[in-house]
Amino acid sequence: MSNTSSEVRLSTVFKNPSGSAVLDRERRIRLLSDADRDIIRLANDPNFSRWLEQIKAIGGCARPVYLSGSTMTRDAVTGEVISSYSTATEPGERLAVRCRNRRASVCEPCSRLHAGDTFQLVRTGLSGGKNVPVAVRERPRLFVTLTAPSFGPVHRAVDGERCRPRRDTPHCEHGRLLGCGLAHADNDPLAGLPLCADCYDYVGHVLWHAHAGLLWDRFATAVRRHLASVAGIPRSKLAGHLVVSFAKVAEFQKRAAVHFHAVVRLDGPDGPSSPPPAWATADLLLEAVAHAAASGYVTPPDSAAYGTERLAWGAQFDARPVHSFDGPDGLSDGAVAGYVAKYVSKGATETGAGVDYRIITADDIRASAVNGHIRALMGTCWRLGGLSELEHLRLRSWAHSLGYRGHILTKSRRYSTTYGALREERAEYQRDSTEPTDSPDTVTESAWRYVGSGYTPGAAQLAAGIAEGLAASRQLSREALEDEKRGWPL
Repeated sequence: MSNTSSEVRLSTVFKNPSGSAVLDRERRIRLLSDADRDIIRLANDPNFSRWLEQIKAIGGCARPVYLSGSTMTRDAVTGEVISSYSTATEPGERLAVRCRNRRASVCEPCSRLHAGDTFQLVRTGLSGGKNVPVAVRERPRLFVTLTAPSFGPVHRAVDGERCRPRRDTPHCEHGRLLGCGLAHADNDPLAGLPLCADCYDYVGHVLWHAHAGLLWDRFATAVRRHLASVAGIPRSKLAGHLVVSFAKVAEFQKRAAVHFHAVVRLDGPDGPSSPPPAWATADLLLEAVAHAAASGYVTPPDSAAYGTERLAWGAQFDARPVHSFDGPDGLSDGAVAGYVAKYVSKGATETGAGVDYRIITADDIRASAVNGHIRALMGTCWRLGGLSELEHLRLRSWAHSLGYRGHILTKSRRYSTTYGALREERAEYQRDSTEPTDSPDTVTESAWRYVGSGYTPGAAQLAAGIAEGLAASRQLSREALEDEKRGWPL
């Protein structure tokens, strides 16, 4: 950037209404923040417009990844170059791509995109589309909620009810009152905290989280086993009659315990393209999931040493049918998909359960900006993770998520489409229609390498502005569509 162009821009910014300069050039430069100076540098770069195009193309991603390299497509027979691309002509000789982080606390633009993909993934398994037949709407489908057991009394926030102690046991063994008499709101920091930390089973809480994935596998197996038993079919032959498909999302409750919301669907032996047998009804599916939730358990290693002999589901269980359209309980295809998509973009920081970064040392736990309950759970993970008999659980590696090491959203293979397919479809849509696609008559050669990530201070502010502008445009488009549906003039 030349001194002349910088002085012109600075003089334009720091002038009084009459147009006369009020500060000398040196003082003006000192008053500028690092971000301001960086914005001026970017704006005077000859490649600034191309840089803006890159950031708009990735939706204003807050933490982009930069790649350097090239790709070339040739005719497989003649060797003629059909198309080629190289970052040699890009700003900084690199290309910005999305970070694809699902957490809004890390990158809101990418989390919004991830939530949209999740909505489509769950919705197609309920309503069809994306190579899933619409006939899945007629299949037996349930929205199931499975919770963790109680690990000790906590402050309750239930529809404005007062947090009162039980009449039979008003005090714990340590003499503390098991209730506070207050009506806790959902955002009350006391909601979900133990009434007596000495009574709380922190070891059981952490071990339950560590085995939650295995407990879900046992649940799914028990559902299939019950269906086979009722039908009089050997468990090994059930796949020849029907398939149990599901998609589930993990959510942290106020007490920092994971619970699962799952869509469970019955299909025929060929998956979504075939109907289940007539005996496989919604009532039978409800019976099967209720039985599996009540009977499933996992026994941790050396359970007697930790006072936890069985890890099972909690008493709070719910299973309701999913309707094609709004039903009496409001559980429509869209409502269920929207709920799952909304939660999947939340990070641990937003839910108050852990942190969004790995714990490296015990000092990281002490320095974490969390309440005492979360800190005690992370500390329990760290302590148990140092025991040789629990080394396979990798509790220290998952201390930031309180021992839970599963994915936020998982699904069975034949439930619906995949994240990869949705991303590829979006890429094809954004790609120039004249650009050649994969074909046996062409050969593509690519060479890429990672060269960095993130923004400079000024670039971060410009990217945030781009993301806000795109979000505002989407909101206006949604409002225009709603007005059009209502028949209002645009």
